[in-house]
Amino acid sequence: MTRKVSKVFKQSGVIPYRVKDGKIEILLITTRNYQHWVIPKGDIPNGMSPPASAAKEAWEEAGVIGQVNVNELGTYKYRKRGKIYRVKMYLLPVEMLSEHYPEASQRKRQWLDVNKAIRRVKFSSLKRILKGFFLPKSDSCAFRC
Repeated sequence: MTRKVSKVFKQSGVIPYRVKDGKIEILLITTRNYQHWVIPKGDIPNGMSPPASAAKEAWEEAGVIGQVNVNELGTYKYRKRGKIYRVKMYLLPVEMLSEHYPEASQRKRQWLDVNKAIRRVKFSSLKRILKGFFLPKSDSCAFRC
């Protein structure tokens, strides 16, 4: 018996963050239908590196500009309309936030402290990446235990 092999679509995304009053905040955006809070991500165009693609998505979906850290933070997978996507994640320290950007009328965005951002994102594998990078090891138990 053969098993159907599903193609995994490659995407890249960023975790946009800033430090405000000594605390880290993460910028989350909604999906286009406003059902879920996510991070900016999208397909990687041919000829574009994953970090460059992630920076492009950050601008288009969230209106943020900054220098993407080229070191991959981790990956997570999700399913959408029967397809499987693998997202390479990068950090983006936000240097500029614009009110006018390509998808401004299609999404909401919100700055949240790390704990609230972790609770709000949908995918557990994305939660894991956020916890692993932004929370001290002793604090992460509050969400896993």
